[in-house]
Amino acid sequence: PAVPEGMLTPDEVAFALMDLQQNDPMMRNLITPDLTGVVLIIFPNQEKVREDGAKAMIASLRETIAFYQTDDVYIDITGPPVWTSEMLNAAVDDQVKFTVWGFGLGALIALLALRSFFGALIVAATPFLAVMWSMGIILLCFGSFSFLTIIVTTLVLVISFAESMFFVFNWLAFWRDGMEPNKAVDATVKLVGPAAALTMLTTFVSFASLAITPGQGIREFSIAGSIGTCLLFVCLMTFLPLLLKFAIRLGFKAPPRSSIVLTAPLPVSWFLASRYGRLISILAIVVTIVLFIPYGLIKPHFSFEDFVAKDSTAITAAAEIDEGVGGVAPLYVRVPLIGNDPNIGPVDYEKVRTVHQIVESHLGQNKVISAASMTNYTDSGFTREEVFDAVGPFMRKRFVTDDGSQALVTGFMPTIIESDVLKELVTDLQADMRAAGIDDAEIGGFRILTTFATDDIVTGLQLDLTLSVLVNIGLIGFAFQSFRVALASAIPNLFPVLATIAWLYLTGAGLQLTTVIALTIAFGIAVDDTVHFLSHYLHSRRDEGMTHIDAVRHTLNRIGGAIVATTIILCSGVIIVTFSELPQVALFGTLFVSTLAFAVVGDLFILPALLAAGGKFFEPLGRIGVRMADEDPT
Repeated sequence: PAVPEGMLTPDEVAFALMDLQQNDPMMRNLITPDLTGVVLIIFPNQEKVREDGAKAMIASLRETIAFYQTDDVYIDITGPPVWTSEMLNAAVDDQVKFTVWGFGLGALIALLALRSFFGALIVAATPFLAVMWSMGIILLCFGSFSFLTIIVTTLVLVISFAESMFFVFNWLAFWRDGMEPNKAVDATVKLVGPAAALTMLTTFVSFASLAITPGQGIREFSIAGSIGTCLLFVCLMTFLPLLLKFAIRLGFKAPPRSSIVLTAPLPVSWFLASRYGRLISILAIVVTIVLFIPYGLIKPHFSFEDFVAKDSTAITAAAEIDEGVGGVAPLYVRVPLIGNDPNIGPVDYEKVRTVHQIVESHLGQNKVISAASMTNYTDSGFTREEVFDAVGPFMRKRFVTDDGSQALVTGFMPTIIESDVLKELVTDLQADMRAAGIDDAEIGGFRILTTFATDDIVTGLQLDLTLSVLVNIGLIGFAFQSFRVALASAIPNLFPVLATIAWLYLTGAGLQLTTVIALTIAFGIAVDDTVHFLSHYLHSRRDEGMTHIDAVRHTLNRIGGAIVATTIILCSGVIIVTFSELPQVALFGTLFVSTLAFAVVGDLFILPALLAAGGKFFEPLGRIGVRMADEDPT
């Protein structure tokens, strides 16, 4: 046997391990220098894994090693199947946590904002229905939740709360102004409906734009988010109005006016807009333009451990392996051969040996195996054919293909390695092989694949973000039939996204997978408040006959509290995501909340200042007017 059996004393074990470490090209990479640990590399039966699933394989392995576990012997397993299993388990835990806490926080904030228990129940009913529908559709389409699709239900939840709050705020405003409550529902549908349709469309575009980038997980997220957005709008415009009329029949009374906490920023906002509107507008435009610089300079960044659950035992085991034997994450180099000799002829052997030496010069001595690492056997008189026959048909394929057309050089590197370091390693290896006259060798491996593929995906997502911004701003201009309105919406909504990207650039975090997704979706949602503000502003101008400056002030007072309330709901509902067991999901929550925080500054301070300062520019606005219903309530 490759590993001696029947050893009875620690000295015999130590001697056997030392002999293997010094003489066996495979084992020297798997035994720690101090002989306190051994790494076993397992090649699963893929057919059995496909039949029974990776979860069953991992359970079987754990059952096997449990027999050998003692107080003195510690055994654990690691590798991509274990990482994926831990990720899925964390995703399931997050799903329950996000839904329960998001719903609870949203309902509590609605209660504090409306100061009415039954009012809070009305606001919370629509999000509950939208989330249940969305969860059902995701399970129907994809069978289970991934670490990205779990975020969709949370986003549907908080967006539903925000839009429901907007609807109820407007309904109560009409009711308090003296309108009959049933007619106030109809009036709210006619006023909020078009704006809600536009906000849902901008959010839909943000989700749908992600489908352009390849990647199953991203496409599932895109599809689930797009469907959830449509379901949300259906619930908002059908279920909520019917629920309000049902509540009126049951005797629901208008609650007191909104909490002063929600309206506290409004006097400050109006004071700054009316007194310093031009100065604030110029500063906002200049700052937004300057923020395009980090947007153009920021680069993709990938860290593998960010995709694995916190406190992962598999990552801990991988780190211990890295510390013990210097890592066993494989880096493969495929070397085309010209002799088509299964035993590798002299010319091809020199090519393999050259590649072997180049890889070893970068990874360290004894960190590479190939046909060129068997010199201790060939120098003892064995032929390469005899050595290959001795290792068996399976292990033989780790060195050369059966037809002798390709050889494999395998290097072992740390599992935990920064993407920039890995990319530099690949670049150096390619340069050294070209310098040696070897242009047809190809480098691969799981870590190589994930690093470079993620960079390509992030670059694609960055283009999706740009496309989403341009399309959504264009949609706003088209819907209001005015390029002036589109320009007014651009600065308040570009500012939060660019400010968050600038923060990422200055902190050195770079663009990651969920980073760009968070910014894309956050932009689509941040636009919502701007659309509602502009819709009310135009309604005040066209249908209520107010002057430009009075319309700005009236709109700010009318829906400013709703903007604050919805932002608090959105941030509070998503902030629970920052406590996810998955670092990438937690990062999504952090960036989403920070972008929305910047967005509320844009909607309450920058947008009113732009409108107040640009009175003459915004005078000839589009021809679409939001007409109120004068007929009897339906």
